[in-house]
Amino acid sequence: MNPILVEHGHMYWQFFSYMFLHQNFQHVFFNMLALLIFGIGFEKAVGSREFLLFYLICGALSGFFSFLVYRFTGQNRVFLLGASGAVYAVLFAYAVFFPRSVFFIWGIVPVPAPLMVFIYALIEIGSQLFGRGSNVAHMTHLFGFFAAWLYFVLRMGIHPIKIWKDTYRR
Repeated sequence: MNPILVEHGHMYWQFFSYMFLHQNFQHVFFNMLALLIFGIGFEKAVGSREFLLFYLICGALSGFFSFLVYRFTGQNRVFLLGASGAVYAVLFAYAVFFPRSVFFIWGIVPVPAPLMVFIYALIEIGSQLFGRGSNVAHMTHLFGFFAAWLYFVLRMGIHPIKIWKDTYRR
């Protein structure tokens, strides 16, 4: 997805097509590995159609929000590739549907799924603010979280923060 091609070339399909192109094998491998780890449970919980709708809408919204940032900050020569925005949305969704799920970092440190989303968000914010020379679209990852939150609130009537508070209220 390139801001100039979208705006001046009217190539609006790039909000979808960018998700299906990747820089290299490693890029697609890690995106699909994360999709496998977090997507299976979420898809079983909501069904295949809802999962596909969620994935495509959140991925497109991540691309659209990135387009707005790139366009209005003058970064018109950027080319956005990868499914990371949609994958981060699926990570967020997993944490909403399975808030008591625990992941073990290095097989040792237990981290609840909602806390992992928060940690990922902090890492992405820090990388966006302090990372230099990276070809990683950190804002697109954050927009994936935001798109998932919007999807849950607007389409499903689910308030993720409320779910997480209620889960750990005791």
